[in-house]
Amino acid sequence: MIRYLLGRAARALLTVALVVTFAFVVLRMSADPALVILGPEASPEMIVAFRKAWGLDESIFVQYLDWFRAILRGDLGISMRDGRPAIELVAERIPATLALTIPALMIKIGIGIPAGIWASLHRGTMVDRAVMGLAVAGFTVPSFVLGLTLVLIFSVWLGWLPSGGQDNWVHAVLPIVTMGVGGAAILARFTRSAMLEVLGQPFIRTASAKGVPWGRVIRGHALPNAAIPTVTMVGFMVGTLMAGAVVVESVFSWPGVGRLLVVAVSHRDLAVVQCILLVVAATMVTSNLVVDFLYGFLDPRLRSGARTGGH
Repeated sequence: MIRYLLGRAARALLTVALVVTFAFVVLRMSADPALVILGPEASPEMIVAFRKAWGLDESIFVQYLDWFRAILRGDLGISMRDGRPAIELVAERIPATLALTIPALMIKIGIGIPAGIWASLHRGTMVDRAVMGLAVAGFTVPSFVLGLTLVLIFSVWLGWLPSGGQDNWVHAVLPIVTMGVGGAAILARFTRSAMLEVLGQPFIRTASAKGVPWGRVIRGHALPNAAIPTVTMVGFMVGTLMAGAVVVESVFSWPGVGRLLVVAVSHRDLAVVQCILLVVAATMVTSNLVVDFLYGFLDPRLRSGARTGGH
């Protein structure tokens, strides 16, 4: 089990390193921050001085080594626009993002998993077709389209809810619903597929043939086995919470990490973009590590395989 988790941890660290390295190179090759931040009116002397002050006159390799050494010291850089540590700017926005993503995750789990289980237990019926029809509609509509549609209905036509801002909890309703609907639809389809696969296994038929009550078969055999792939999807959703907030926060003018990322990218604020990507990558790999850890308890075969060196 320990070797199994150490292997996953090594992969996680390599993933984070590759993500931030790729972002580092792409950001510096896409545009010159000096031209973007100073504007077209800046003189050549100002541009040269800006590049020298921020180390942009060095080669990408030298810049990467300097940045990597700073990361090892816990220094995530200074914002070129605000002159403040990038980690401070990101940390200020995290609570606002969590105020959306955590309730949205609860909606995804609270609606998606029960809906998927209910549809699987009524396979081929009107209930199943209705749930899957709504699920297909939920995850095929892009989040920005759904968000704008909700604004049009509940803000413009009905006037019930505000279209943006962060004054109180009411402003969070539409963004939370927008983020939660798509995830609940995906989770419903995934849970249904997992349950149907388990319900078709021989041990389910054997338990039913022995006279075990159907409810007990579902609770004691079907649900625990279907939980393994479902945990994978939930872990993926947890890992992508901040990344998934980019579009929704932009649509609803919500001052979170996602909106900060959009502004930082448009202004080529390198330290802030790199800091956010590092946080997002770390969140994703940490979530995957937690899922791998849960696997070891949900599926005894993984523990035995880790001990024997199997796959």
